[in-house]
Amino acid sequence: MLITTGLIATGLITTGLITIALAVVLASLPWWLPDRVVALRVRVFNRINGDEDIPVPGDLVGVDRFKEVYSHPAAGGRSKGAALSDLFWYWLSPGPEMHQEHLEAGERYEAVARATRGLLAVPRAEAEELTRRCAARTLDGVQGEVRLRDLMMPLWAEFTYELVFAEPCPREARDLIAGNANDVVTALKCCGLRHMERRHRLTRYLLGRLSRVRLPLPADLSPQEQAFYLQGTFFNTAVVQMSEAMAHVLMALAQHPDVQERARHGDARYLDHVIAETMRLYPLFGIAHRITTGAIELDERTTIPAGSVLCFNYPAFHRAGFTDPDRFDPGRFDGPAKELNHIPFGVAANRPCPAWRLAPMMMRTATMEILRRYALASSASHTRSLPNRGPCLLTPLHAPEPTRRSSAALAWMRLRDRWEDVWRSLVQLVLGTYMVWDARRQRLCEHYFIDR
Repeated sequence: MLITTGLIATGLITTGLITIALAVVLASLPWWLPDRVVALRVRVFNRINGDEDIPVPGDLVGVDRFKEVYSHPAAGGRSKGAALSDLFWYWLSPGPEMHQEHLEAGERYEAVARATRGLLAVPRAEAEELTRRCAARTLDGVQGEVRLRDLMMPLWAEFTYELVFAEPCPREARDLIAGNANDVVTALKCCGLRHMERRHRLTRYLLGRLSRVRLPLPADLSPQEQAFYLQGTFFNTAVVQMSEAMAHVLMALAQHPDVQERARHGDARYLDHVIAETMRLYPLFGIAHRITTGAIELDERTTIPAGSVLCFNYPAFHRAGFTDPDRFDPGRFDGPAKELNHIPFGVAANRPCPAWRLAPMMMRTATMEILRRYALASSASHTRSLPNRGPCLLTPLHAPEPTRRSSAALAWMRLRDRWEDVWRSLVQLVLGTYMVWDARRQRLCEHYFIDR
């Protein structure tokens, strides 16, 4: 009897210890699992993409020659000849062959680049006023917890629509544009699969509006190609990138109250430094790949041959040469910025972002409109890819808000974000692996150039 009782007690103790151990492992998941999954995703992507790429900066090309190689005339191939292109074309479908970023050099690229520059050439006062109007409509009645990227998309959908069509954006168009942009960026973050019909609806809408574009589009493009050009350049890239950029700026301000307060009451120059430091720490581009169209001689013994795939690592470059590079410090830009390792809009010699002048101006105006209305606070994780879409508390500046309530909301936000990150990282691993496989199976870019 004593032996039986002892065995039962031992069994209960063992079961209890196992239960406690499992509980500890489960409770600790948010602190270690996401990083392990991210590392596994990187391995999967590297394995599928093969060994064709040359990382820059890396062993062959150091930080000191990053801009030189990026600016080289032979580092200008966009899509043809890189397996990575199949993946980006897949994510940017439909019409990636008409996306300005992926067009090879030539008459077609020059034609769409001129059209883009023309549509972006608006007076500063007009652009700022349009930004204020769109911000006012977007922010009307908003308060409490939001996802910043979701909040920003309707704003830039309306702005871009009016930029292209020179008329107020109907609600139907805003929803189509924001839905399309959200679908593209969600797939890019591997947080969801593509919904092609959602994207095709916008294409069909644009086809019906081509005659209303405020400037002539390239005449040698078919109507379908014109619609794809507008969708890819303005209603994919512009809306996604501006929404992401603004989410990063607002998250940085939300997590640095002293910077937020100074930006609210300071001058435009300080806010420009805040934006520049945000873009340094959280560049919109992770890796930009270019295919060499000719040989690039590095020295007497080393030459990068034609057809090589150069993968320019923006985050690595932006961290090189800075003291404590992971610290958010707008003061880094108090002095001359020309020699800093900082190219948020690319390099002048290799197709910089066509909105490199307009975008900071719009971001400054939109940020001031938000700071004029709200105090921002966030305890969620802030990473370059921003898969959580930027959880943030918006409190009207003059509204009474008990500190205890805000503290509790931020504590809950932090806890929830950590647990969401566990599920999100697993989703990204599964969906990302599937989409890489599906893109390599469809080979959209490869087949396009074979069929031409």
